[in-house]
Amino acid sequence: MAESTTLRPSDDLVREPISEVGQLSQWQLMVLRFRRNKLAMIGIVGLVVMYLLVAFAPFLSSNDYMYQDRDYIYGPPSPITFVGPDGRLGLRPYTYEMETVLDERIFKFVFQIDYDQKIPVRFFVRGDPYTLFSAFRSNVHLYGLEGDQRIYIMGADSLGRDIVSRVLMGGQISMTVGLVGVIMTVIFGSVLGTASGYWGGMIDDIMQRIIEIISSFPTVPLWAALAAAMPPISASFTALHRYFLITVILSLVGWTGLARQLRAKVMSYRNSDFVQAALAAGASDARIIFVYMLPNAASHIIVVAALAVPGMILGETSLSFLGLGIMPPMVSWGSLLRDAQQVPVIIQSPWLLIPGLAVVLTVLFFSFLGDGLRDAVDPYSI
Repeated sequence: MAESTTLRPSDDLVREPISEVGQLSQWQLMVLRFRRNKLAMIGIVGLVVMYLLVAFAPFLSSNDYMYQDRDYIYGPPSPITFVGPDGRLGLRPYTYEMETVLDERIFKFVFQIDYDQKIPVRFFVRGDPYTLFSAFRSNVHLYGLEGDQRIYIMGADSLGRDIVSRVLMGGQISMTVGLVGVIMTVIFGSVLGTASGYWGGMIDDIMQRIIEIISSFPTVPLWAALAAAMPPISASFTALHRYFLITVILSLVGWTGLARQLRAKVMSYRNSDFVQAALAAGASDARIIFVYMLPNAASHIIVVAALAVPGMILGETSLSFLGLGIMPPMVSWGSLLRDAQQVPVIIQSPWLLIPGLAVVLTVLFFSFLGDGLRDAVDPYSI
């Protein structure tokens, strides 16, 4: 009688891959969806680059942002060429010697370029001293010219100050005002919105009426009114005090949207099973709010915060543009745009609009990031 043999699967057979569906956590799925969003990745990479630029602003600019060159008032951008004095194309950049002469026809100083005199642009040169991160003192700049000669890649303003250095230094104020203001907005909106939705009743009615009153005012006039209503002691405020005051003003206006959205979420959470179970277990109101409700709304808070940063940056720019925000010696993109208020000045010196381009790019990158976060936290997105 023939023995029956049992076929066993060989270990060499190719096994089917195990599906990871259901094995990823909610945060892992959010990260996966976020990384698939190309615009979101462009936004986060662009923001990282811009924050690195403004962080190393003194090193990346060839001149001190407060240095005034009286011979280069409204000076145009320095021309750059890669053709050496021998007429050959190379990798070393050169600039031309520029001379200021009086145009007797219009009685105005104009700038003439001497194309026969080429000056090499050098890297890691010594120049104006600066302090990096309020701790490291140095005078080494990424690029510049030897000796007392100076280069202005993006031109100069009405006092002969370098636009590149002022835009980068202004970004330290404009880009951090948005972050600090959003942090305060998240605190105000989370606490007040959660309290309004959880307790309801008279507390909810009072908070909602306050939110409606604040939301009914136009934004810029309300900012201007709050900035003008400062106490008399504000006359002695330093530039750093005004910086902190601007963040407070922006936060006092920007928390209403987040508070209303969190109120709606907390009202839906209040009747959920996990909240009822916590109440039955004797949990306090503070534990229910901070341990159960706010962590569930964390993804929504992150999205709202990312989308609120551009509004904070535009708010600071508007206040500084109107003369109610950052004051000298500090500089921001809004204060830089004050020099570009007159059309004749823009026609003759269009490089004064470069701070506006920086604002547009920053707001665009933050919008890409916020849209990507919103799509990532959406459970119905693919």
